[in-house]
Amino acid sequence: MKKKLVVLTGAGVSAESGLKTFRDTGGLWENYSIEDVATPEGWQKNPVLVLQFYNDRRKTAFEAHPNQGHLALVDLEKYFDVQIITQNVDNLHEKAGSTNVLHLHGELTKVRSVKNQNLIYDIGEKSIQIGDLAEDGGQLRPHIVWFGEMVPMIEVATDICANADIFVVIGTSMQVYPAAGLIGFVSKNVPKFIIDPSIPDVSKQYKKINFINETATIGVPQLAEILIKNYQ
Repeated sequence: MKKKLVVLTGAGVSAESGLKTFRDTGGLWENYSIEDVATPEGWQKNPVLVLQFYNDRRKTAFEAHPNQGHLALVDLEKYFDVQIITQNVDNLHEKAGSTNVLHLHGELTKVRSVKNQNLIYDIGEKSIQIGDLAEDGGQLRPHIVWFGEMVPMIEVATDICANADIFVVIGTSMQVYPAAGLIGFVSKNVPKFIIDPSIPDVSKQYKKINFINETATIGVPQLAEILIKNYQ
């Protein structure tokens, strides 16, 4: 029986495929204020701006390609039961071929009704505009968890982490909660790996952490070699 390898990924993985992250640009995302394009208040204030912002992000993400970090995680499925929990809203893990991906913060390729958060549509790379409605008559909005909104998949994610045999964190600052708290649900004796050029200081809270001070494209292939050799 394959060991359960749980991988939490953040923006650093997508950045190497050319998708910018707001934390790298002083709280701006593609020169937009996070408050304007990633909060319920921003949506209420200017929904046209918000829709256009995500239309642009959707197109950029559609044109992006998985990198060696994504591909190395796919290869690990030959040896482990790999479950990816991602904070990213792009679908680069799926493009690479990963078969078990949980999106904590929503998905760019999906939209939903403002009246019913469970009425979700997959639109691929298409754009949406004001006046594009769901079946219930509600305006379509991005299927994204904005700042200040609940994270509906967090309980599922905590259960996955609690059952991990190996836990890996890749390309995340460990600053955005509740995702950053997931490591706390992993059993104390489970081997943990953090891959990031800027290692977050979590060593005091958690034991058995191995650090790989590299970007995802370099660090994940290194991790794969270590796991295949020592943890099957």
